[in-house]
Formats: sequence, structure tokens, C-alpha cells
Amino acid sequence: MTHVSIESFDQLASSILDGKPATEDDALAVLRAHDDELIDLVAAAGRLRREHFGNTVKVNYLVNLKSGLCPENCSYCSQALGSTADILRYTWLKPDEALEQAAAGMRGGATRVCMVSSGRGPTDRDVERVADMVGALKSEHPDVEVCACLGLLKDGQAERLREAGVDAYNHNINTAESHHDTIVTTHTYADRVDTVTKVKTAGLSPCSGLIAGLGETDEQLVEALFALRALDSDSIPVNFLMPFDGTPLENTWELTPARCLKILAMARFVCPDKEIRIAGGREMHLRSLQSLALQVANSIFLGDYLTSEGQAAEADLEMIRDNGFVVLGAEEPLVPGSPSDQVAHHAASRRRGAGTDVLPNA
Repeated sequence: MTHVSIESFDQLASSILDGKPATEDDALAVLRAHDDELIDLVAAAGRLRREHFGNTVKVNYLVNLKSGLCPENCSYCSQALGSTADILRYTWLKPDEALEQAAAGMRGGATRVCMVSSGRGPTDRDVERVADMVGALKSEHPDVEVCACLGLLKDGQAERLREAGVDAYNHNINTAESHHDTIVTTHTYADRVDTVTKVKTAGLSPCSGLIAGLGETDEQLVEALFALRALDSDSIPVNFLMPFDGTPLENTWELTPARCLKILAMARFVCPDKEIRIAGGREMHLRSLQSLALQVANSIFLGDYLTSEGQAAEADLEMIRDNGFVVLGAEEPLVPGSPSDQVAHHAASRRRGAGTDVLPNA
């Protein structure tokens, strides 16, 4: 097993800050760090985060324009062909509904709205539908960033989205090329890379990331991250598999909170100046280490995901504030101890346990 000293992580951060990129061996060493080195690893990766992003956290909000009903057989996905997961399934939202959902996210502090639809890829009619939604959204909220995620793109579609005001396009590679065919067979890894290339050529900001916990090896996680570095993805969502009942990967539990934190740290070392986003599965897998993960990552999704619920949006914003961060593009957050903070967290008198007939909170 690869092993480096605690001092080496700090030296690695210094080397990266001096302009020397991390190697694959470096990435493996980070991923295989001992759990008792976790805090020191986070501190070293945090130097890179602060250098490029200060104390800001970018808040993103997902709007699922069309849910389920997908013909692709991605084994990790609750919306995929053959999935019997208990999720919402619906065709396209009406434009007013989509805009209402987007506005709710912005009121919560989101500066980027991610407009997503299930399916292999959009028809030209679908692209026009999204273009109209984006135009209406930007007419009311000209400063909001819009990221579209509609699947595999055909020639000309990325350009049309750019003309409509879309700023970025998300299409995750999800896993290493060497692992891809074990998780999906209805499209190829090359198909995914082709869409990311189309996005870049059209002048959209490429957003592409991965899903950890799909049965990949350490080496394949490293392979995926270096592929994302080679693709020059501006933002890298790091998802952690949510093994929905009714999918081929149900009951697949390979991740621990410490493992997830190491994956995020590895992403920061490999792509130090890129937006590293803690994405789906963070509540389930990072659990009490979510706050610590913000010392490494600089971006999160607010509230709910495509087919799963996240923790309360208020809790997300509180977590950002309590850890000394500010929401990118927002005013200074509420100061802990202020009157409004005390209202949100008033002392509750105990009514259970010792001295009562109610079971204790244990």
C-alpha cells in the first residue's frame, strides 16, 4: 500500500502551489492515506482551496425538468431503463413551474441553477424548450449562471444553448474509461467525452465529474480524475453512489466518510484551481464530516437532488456559515450569536429521560 508521511502532504501542497502538478502516484498516496492522517491531509488540501477560492462556497441548485423514463441502462441511476426505484416520474415541467423552482433556489442563495432532464440526449425541440426557459429566467435574473444537463449532444445543439444564454453544460464521465462498460452499455465512454468536447468547442463552460463507489479500484478513481484534468473540466461534481433499491447497484456500500473525504482531497490535489463540488450522496456518505469536506471542496448543491432528498437547505446554509465560509455572491452571512441566530436555536427544555416516564434520548 502506498504510504507517505504527514509532512509529505504539506510538501505536496507546497509543490503544487509552486506550479508542479500532482502525479498519479501522488493521487494514490492521498487516496490511501491512513485515517489517522485525515486532519493533516485536509489541512494540506485546504491550502490549495484557500489559495484559489478563499473562504467562499458556490451554491448550486438543481431543477429536474424531466424525471425518470430514461432509455439508458446506467446501473447506478434510479431513472435508468429497468429501474424500479420509488422515484418521481414525469415528463417536462411547464415553463412557469421550472422558473418557480429555479427562483426558489436563488432565494436560498444559489448563484448557479442546473437545469437537468433525463434521457439519452435532447431532440432539437427539447433544446428549444430549454432555450426558452433559460431566456425567461435570465430576463428576470440576469446575473444567474445557468448550467444545462440534457445528455449526449448532437452537432449544433451546444451552440444553440450558448446563444440562448446557457453558461455551462454538465456531462459527467462518471467513472474511468477502463471501468465504464461495467456500469453502462447503451452508450460508450467516447460518447461522453465527445459531448464534453462539443461543449468546450461551443464556448460553454465544461462541467464534468464522477461517481465514487461503483466498484472501481483506487487506480480507476485516479484514472477518472486525471481524465477530468485532461478534459480541463471547469467544475468537477464528486458524487457518492446512492444505492437505490430497484437498481442493479442496490445494497452496494463501499464508502465511508473518511474515504469520501480522501476522494475529495485527491480531487483538490489533482485539480487545485477547479471548482470541486460535493454532489449527490454527501449527506448519506460524508455524514458528520460534511463540514470538514468544505475545507477541501468549494461548491455544493443546495437542498434536494434529482430524485433524492438532501438535508434542509437551511442546514446547508448554516453549515457554510458556522464553518467560517461565505456564499459566493452573497452578503456576509449571519454572525453566530446574533439575535436571529438565537431565535433559530433557542434552548429547548428537556421533557424526556431522567425524572420522566419518557424514554431517554439515547
